[in-house]
Amino acid sequence: MSTNRRTFLKWAATLGSAIGLAPLGSRLDAAPSMPATSAKRRDVGRAPASLNILILGGTGFTGPEQVDYAIARGHRVTLFNRGKTRPGVFKGKVTEELVGDLNDDTSALDGKKFDVVIDNPTTYPAWVRNAAKYLKGNTKHYMFISTTSVYSDQSVIGIDEKSPTTPMPADLDPYTLVPAHAGQYYGALKTRAEQEVETHYPGINTIIRPCLIVGPLDRTDRFTYWPARIDKGGEVLAPDKPDDPCQFIDSRDLAEFMIRMAEAREFGLYNAIGPEKPMTIAEMLYGVKAITTAGAQFTWVPWEFLQTQNVRPWRNMTVWQPPYGRTAGYQRRNASKAIAKGLTFRPLAVTAKDTLDWHKTRPQKEQDATLNGEINGLAMAREKEVLAAWKAKQSS
Repeated sequence: MSTNRRTFLKWAATLGSAIGLAPLGSRLDAAPSMPATSAKRRDVGRAPASLNILILGGTGFTGPEQVDYAIARGHRVTLFNRGKTRPGVFKGKVTEELVGDLNDDTSALDGKKFDVVIDNPTTYPAWVRNAAKYLKGNTKHYMFISTTSVYSDQSVIGIDEKSPTTPMPADLDPYTLVPAHAGQYYGALKTRAEQEVETHYPGINTIIRPCLIVGPLDRTDRFTYWPARIDKGGEVLAPDKPDDPCQFIDSRDLAEFMIRMAEAREFGLYNAIGPEKPMTIAEMLYGVKAITTAGAQFTWVPWEFLQTQNVRPWRNMTVWQPPYGRTAGYQRRNASKAIAKGLTFRPLAVTAKDTLDWHKTRPQKEQDATLNGEINGLAMAREKEVLAAWKAKQSS
């Protein structure tokens, strides 16, 4: 059975806390009305040699940052995508724009050769297989963005690249899995896609496993919610305890790391997780507050009470997961291997300000949707109800 990519993406947007790095979906898959880049890029210098790079996707979230950084470094970039998200946004900047669909038509890749292929959008292993019809043997390096959701036991603190991953259930064929089941098996599908990469590109692949990707152009609102909400000021509901851990990576840091890894021909598995030093949820929220002038005040509400109010981690309290039980290690994974290879992180203030500045350029209906919790986050009206209920409980 063929799996329609758009159907999967739309369905995946409804997922709750079980997924660490879900695909974009719903209105997120529509062409955003925004600049291709979030901010003027600093002088990045030139690479030792110019590479011929193919980027699968390239116009959504992390892709544009890869394109801009690669071009700034002196590389030649070709895009392959469906031509649906901001078509032509890189016209005159990239070498070529190929139109196709990883789900069922990759023929535009026929006869093409590249130094590096960067695979951004793949969830289904069939997408790797379909691209490999033409790319196998025609690239020197295949880079695949996976996810830390592949790890099978998220209760383990310090998960690294050697930790066990989630297998596909034996009774399910990953090539015929329908979209209605894809979210449930997201980690397993990514694991299987990684295996597909190894099958077609043995010894010449790099698999990057990011945690939550944040920054300008992130229309999932899984980080954007906080700058947008805090900028409105007033009493802000904050999850659980101030010293709970949190991890995320700016899309620009991820993109730049991948291009530098391509230049160095570094192969293998890498967790791409930030920040470099442990950060608490309080440090993140107060760091976001510092780039606003709205004077927001945080009220920390215990997880036990939030559960009674059907406030969900990750979905409503974005970035945050309970740091105990089955998610004890969710925000305490290990990125030392990638850091040793040069993964760097820009300050939280830069990520927060750039994200908020970008958010304010979005259509008003999208800005309203963020504060209404339509994608992720907690609607302000619902936030007031939960805060009132918490105060009533304390009073009684």
